[in-house]
Amino acid sequence: MLHCEVNFSLGVRDAKIVPLRFGSDSLAWPARIAVKPFDSLEAVRQNLPTLMNPDLSTRETNVSRSKKMLRRDALRLLGGALALPTLTTTTRAADSKSVWKTAVGLNGFQSGARKYKKNYPIWEVLDFASRNGFDGVELVGDWPAGGYPTADEKERVRALRGLYDRYGLRIFSIQLGADGAFDPDEAGRRQWLDQFRDRIQLAKQLGCDCVGLWPGGGLRGQTIDKAIEQLAKTFREAGKIAGDAGLMACFEIEPVFVFNQEDHYQRILHGANHPALKGIYDPSHFDQMNGAAGKPEEMLGRVGVKNIGYVQFCDTDSTLRDGGTSKHLGCGDGRIDCMKSLQMLRDGGFRGWIMVDEWEVPDPYDACLKCKRAMDSVGRS
Repeated sequence: MLHCEVNFSLGVRDAKIVPLRFGSDSLAWPARIAVKPFDSLEAVRQNLPTLMNPDLSTRETNVSRSKKMLRRDALRLLGGALALPTLTTTTRAADSKSVWKTAVGLNGFQSGARKYKKNYPIWEVLDFASRNGFDGVELVGDWPAGGYPTADEKERVRALRGLYDRYGLRIFSIQLGADGAFDPDEAGRRQWLDQFRDRIQLAKQLGCDCVGLWPGGGLRGQTIDKAIEQLAKTFREAGKIAGDAGLMACFEIEPVFVFNQEDHYQRILHGANHPALKGIYDPSHFDQMNGAAGKPEEMLGRVGVKNIGYVQFCDTDSTLRDGGTSKHLGCGDGRIDCMKSLQMLRDGGFRGWIMVDEWEVPDPYDACLKCKRAMDSVGRS
């Protein structure tokens, strides 16, 4: 049976995550949370909702000081795992030398759960990301449960950030809708900006570097030119709000939006004309806007690496998935030269966040591993 209390006498006082081992299996585990008696780490994983009760991280354990483990007992039970100060596996140590930071997009698990009726427990996803050396995650508003808290809901914000902190992961961005940013009614655009101000304060409290913007929705009686004009004007103000808070606002357009051409992308970007408002590079969408030729890096070259705020990376086969948006794939499963895009980003001075975008990929875990290998091979070279 596996039964121990992880406490500060074990040489992990400053640790957020330790590798918990049972035989040949291992699990990334928050250092301040107790492990109850279980036969295997699979049993631990299955009971994570109970084990991850936040109260356990702050209250005194019910084990008396006289019964707390000695260091040698902990090492004997866990095979030396707790002697490590953090989850500094070879992968994570190597990641620290990368020119950029890597992240997992929760949107892939959200979309996969909906489209394929699969179950991706959040603790399983975060354990996976931590064990495989990712630095952070991008949140989506409606997954795994409910929407974002408002910036003044301090306890909810603290709890949300704390969940990811326990796995040693940074929330680098939150995804936001931006249909209100080109509302034909000025009052609608102002309302969107008011909500955006709150979201920026939320992102700042969560420790983000960026927020992502998706201007979906219809034209609502406007011409495409008028909608682009309104969107660029609102995005200029959004850039100012984000920049004042020390964050970057980044937008993406794609085939299912009314904004779905390179010309639209460039006009929005340069119409906004603010240093804290940049674009997102998603090779699958750039490929579609570049004529589905399998060469998204060509459009990236025209847009300019300096105008990219962060990256949502994937491979693609230049088709749409089931008539929807661009088909996202793990690196090597499509037709584009992933290395060429990554090398262009590196050579162009990009040093920000690269997130794996597993949107509607049947196996998002597989896509994450394939893309991370590609990102690391260039980022560490």
